[in-house]
Amino acid sequence: MILLGLGSNLPTESHRSSVDILAESLKSLSKRKIKVEQLSSWYRSAPVPISDQPWFVNAVASLRSALPPRELLAALHDVEAEFGRERSLRNASRTLDLDLLAYEDAVIGEPGGLVLPHPRLGERAFVLLPLAEIAPGWRHPVSGRTAGEMLADLPAGQAVEKLG
Repeated sequence: MILLGLGSNLPTESHRSSVDILAESLKSLSKRKIKVEQLSSWYRSAPVPISDQPWFVNAVASLRSALPPRELLAALHDVEAEFGRERSLRNASRTLDLDLLAYEDAVIGEPGGLVLPHPRLGERAFVLLPLAEIAPGWRHPVSGRTAGEMLADLPAGQAVEKLG
């Protein structure tokens, strides 16, 4: 199972909302032979760490692709750029954020490069809630814990709500 985290908190001239951007980004993935198998509900979440930037819209998708992890990550970065993503400061507002959360049971740690599973996956309610929705039986390849178990251990204070 390949897991993808999606997020957006800045509209563009051609996409009036973060939901529109995220939905269109999924179509761009399919053009690159990356198939979305499941998609969670959309969630609205406060920025982490807390800041005055706009709230995010987030989701998690399970994917199927023949691309190996590094090539898949490069394709995700290409899609981000297509939607106006500019990599500046860490945790800055962004039009599109596509995070490779997990690639099967791969454990990879390249300093300054690809890290799998995503190093902050277990710290973010905006990832764990939608992940638990689509893959309740998935287990973190290092800790062996499910998304629900990690979610239960998060400290209070991360504002996340399911959209309509």
